[in-house]
Amino acid sequence: MFKKILIVCVGNICRSPTAEYVLRHHLGSSAEVTSAGLSGLDGHPVEPDALTLLTANGIDGTPHVARKLTVRMLHEADLVLGMEQWHLDAMARLAPEARGKLYLLDHWTGKRDVPDPYRQGHEAFEHVYARIDDGVRGWLPYLR
Repeated sequence: MFKKILIVCVGNICRSPTAEYVLRHHLGSSAEVTSAGLSGLDGHPVEPDALTLLTANGIDGTPHVARKLTVRMLHEADLVLGMEQWHLDAMARLAPEARGKLYLLDHWTGKRDVPDPYRQGHEAFEHVYARIDDGVRGWLPYLR
């Protein structure tokens, strides 16, 4: 059973917090779900378009505060989900010993990268939200 799940993207303001809050919504208190960014924009909230979509789906993302990924976070996590293959590669370079727990969010639903919607408009965020929701739902049977 995975008790500590870490989700990673670049800035920790769009994709990873969206996935964090969607996964947390589904899992409840059965696991600790957090997120971080490879180049985390420390202290920033969730992007407004991402927050709008979370809210529309009954999820409160307002508590989120972006943070930068650390080696310690990788060591402490039981499972680490990245949005793109290059995120997994970067994390493996940062902590090679964590390689065995690094997976794409979309691992069970196509092993495709989840594109970055940053500064691309609301439609891009809607597309990415749907991809994130699919990826999260693909993991649920393995996390419950």
